[in-house]
Amino acid sequence: MQRYFIELTKQQMEAGPAFMITGEDVHHITNVMRMSAGDEIICCSLDGHEAKCELQSVSKEKVACLVSEWTGANRELPIKVHIASGLPKGDKLEWIIQKGTELGSSMFLPFQAARSVVKLDDKKAKKKRERWTKIAKEAAEQSYRNEIPDVAPVHTFQQLLSKVQDFDKCVVAYEESSKQGETSALVSVLSSLPDQSSLLIIFGPEGGLTESEVEQLKDKGAVPCGLGPRILRTETAPLYALGAVSYHTELLRGEQ
Repeated sequence: MQRYFIELTKQQMEAGPAFMITGEDVHHITNVMRMSAGDEIICCSLDGHEAKCELQSVSKEKVACLVSEWTGANRELPIKVHIASGLPKGDKLEWIIQKGTELGSSMFLPFQAARSVVKLDDKKAKKKRERWTKIAKEAAEQSYRNEIPDVAPVHTFQQLLSKVQDFDKCVVAYEESSKQGETSALVSVLSSLPDQSSLLIIFGPEGGLTESEVEQLKDKGAVPCGLGPRILRTETAPLYALGAVSYHTELLRGEQ
């Protein structure tokens, strides 16, 4: 069943006899899916609730829907994982956002790291963010997420530093930690976090984070960690980390 994210809360969706879908999703419903009154779709509210809905009327400007059933399904990770990526080259961040959304990330925060080759002015950064946001939305629909991850504006490293203490925990994927055989820091942090906690995981660009950047992050309370004995690419490491979070907080619990 086709899935759409609605710019209304659950309460607003229930307020009237029907609620309206507008914007780009109308084109998708009418011209791509060729739906008509009586067809069913899945709608996710702004506050993360999922409902089966029946189309009441369809026009080029709007689609009227009526909630048939709230499913109660929740496909979000038990903790809120925020991925901060040092700007990589090419379309690697698009890959991170698309696959990271499928794996459950709550937010993506790109930042200008010392070793980032890519330099974005305000105009380019705004255009890139629009594309990244669209990729996150489409990936959230495809993977049956309850929420669309936020894509933050491109930050400077100093702006990133100022955000570290806004999260319950922060870890830094650090190449030197992996080389030294560190394997327990990420597990220790995950074991300490109750459900609905926030976790910021920071990754460097190609070439990694500098020693100075890591020391500054440590001064703010961030914990350096290794991601196994192998050195991962900048676009691979966030996906590895999200997979580890899912295993620890979802799959492992199912075995207990």
